[in-house]
Amino acid sequence: MRYLSTRGGDPASAAEAIVRGISPSGGLYVPESYPTIEWKNGVRGGYLATAHRVMQAYLPETESSELEQMIAAAYKSFDHADVTPVVKLSETEHVLELWHGPTMAFKDVALQMLPHLMRSSLRQTGETKQVYILVATSGDTGKAALEGFRDVEGTHVLVFYPHGGVSEAQRLQMVTQEGKNVDVCAVYGNFDDAQTGVKQIFASKEIAEQLAEQGWRLSSANSINFGRLLPQIVYYFTSYETLVARGEIQPGEKVNFCVPTGNFGDILAGEYARRMGLPVNKLICASNRNNVLTDFFESGVYDDNRPFYQSMSCSIDILISSNLERLLFELANRDDALVREWMQGLKEKGIYALPQSALEELKKTFSAGWCTEEDTLETIKRVFDETGYLMDPHTAVAQCVYERYVDRTGDATKTVLLSTANPYKFASDVLGAFEPAGKDDFQNADRLKEFTGVPIPKSMSELLGKPERHHDVCALTDMPKRVVEPILGKK
Repeated sequence: MRYLSTRGGDPASAAEAIVRGISPSGGLYVPESYPTIEWKNGVRGGYLATAHRVMQAYLPETESSELEQMIAAAYKSFDHADVTPVVKLSETEHVLELWHGPTMAFKDVALQMLPHLMRSSLRQTGETKQVYILVATSGDTGKAALEGFRDVEGTHVLVFYPHGGVSEAQRLQMVTQEGKNVDVCAVYGNFDDAQTGVKQIFASKEIAEQLAEQGWRLSSANSINFGRLLPQIVYYFTSYETLVARGEIQPGEKVNFCVPTGNFGDILAGEYARRMGLPVNKLICASNRNNVLTDFFESGVYDDNRPFYQSMSCSIDILISSNLERLLFELANRDDALVREWMQGLKEKGIYALPQSALEELKKTFSAGWCTEEDTLETIKRVFDETGYLMDPHTAVAQCVYERYVDRTGDATKTVLLSTANPYKFASDVLGAFEPAGKDDFQNADRLKEFTGVPIPKSMSELLGKPERHHDVCALTDMPKRVVEPILGKK
């Protein structure tokens, strides 16, 4: 299996794609073809077995036994036997809980696996340099990357997050992170600014040369790295297998997936699963007020010339969805020159437009919608009152958008809502759906527990009083300097 860049250039092996993170041309790596997965008519083999089956198809150069060991090591820290369990909400709605890993967010599914993939890929490529993992986060990727790569030999991790743009629990998870090789810095700006800054650093030959002189090379733990995206394909298959095993659907019956989406990686994994043969009817893209993706799916025009809003569903607070480029590559019939043209338009003018034929193709699989902050709070309360299930704001965005999709289309297809975070990561906002919340997240968490009876996760309660170890804040223009400084002098 070879990997192609969305912007052209020489193909890469799976190991090369994972080590590099981003291609030399600035494009994202995509598989040369999509393997077909035999899912045994929905008969469950367990999460680890399905993960092995899916990932091995994309990693043919990795020994089967080695991959099996990596998968077992990656998911041993999850607190549920199913890793990503499915909870029935109604006759047509099911919730896929992706937050049973160490940081209580869906990013754990990928970022507990990525360090293992990175070490294996380094060995396969014969890379002798140490790896500098550079991350921009809208809230959850940062902590998951820090935890996943903590004290991993031959790596250094630096996470940039938007100052004032993450929840207090998310901030504390990052700034209290322990480990000899971890580093955290807030930036004055939003996530798009931080992500753009990271991409510019990857494109800088000067920074690459400075790091290379010290024996380091850059790589990414963001979902621009295919090694981050790959593990996320797995839970689309396992959730489907669960529904079949429970008799909720028949083998081969199509289902919908509704995904709260910002950077487009999570929902793109669903598109890859569909291309691999999973019976998918619709992939529903759910956004908050930063609804650039909703407008794109409706009109075919991507226009980020709009206000940026900070919301309680902060991981969706994104106007430049990096992983959409991988889908554009398919819509362009893998014409990398056309993708480069669109990306240049986005860079220079903040806008590009699909031809009508591509938009019609897009709408065959994708639908989209968005909701307000008020809608999000109303949904959290309504769902809890009706079912006793407590949702975080991102999951509530998905549920609200799904309900409106059904009202609009009448589609009665069984649907899986992807739940991306434990509600206690956003305790103040969730409590605000029921009663006025105070300023202290931990007091609000206690009140939320009293009100709902839902227990507080141990990893959340342990944050209280934990010393903050990372205090840096920098301007966007200082990000390159901040990247190089910790490494200069290290051999």
